[in-house]
Amino acid sequence: MTGNYVATSDITIAAPAERVWAVLTDPAAVKEFMFGTDVRTDWSPGSSITWRGEWEGKAYEDRGSIVDVEPGSRLVMTHFSPLSGQEDVPENYHTLTWTLEESGGGTKLTLSQDNNGSAEEAEHSKGMWDNLVASVKEIAERE
Repeated sequence: MTGNYVATSDITIAAPAERVWAVLTDPAAVKEFMFGTDVRTDWSPGSSITWRGEWEGKAYEDRGSIVDVEPGSRLVMTHFSPLSGQEDVPENYHTLTWTLEESGGGTKLTLSQDNNGSAEEAEHSKGMWDNLVASVKEIAERE
């Protein structure tokens, strides 16, 4: 990577943080909000995490590890996608940080992704994450 641009997306969800957390860590919900991917992890710090799926007709398996877990408030993980075309080395991993904060009877969900190589790359990532957090909102507000 040539830069450390951060892509950040946030949304306010009309649901308590515990409900939003349940959506973020439920494999069925992850499959729904994360573009049909199958996630595998035990959500414990130091554990591996994989996302398997198909994107534009091509199978993929993204990988990373769980860095920090504060149930109901913060989830931090690393992420690497071979579809990026980059070498699978630590400096090519992103850190995804999910933060949940009480906000006016609901929850403000913020997702940030570091290690984007340019402002344009960060903007592209932000667009993808904007759609993703909107899907989390939709799922969390269903019940």
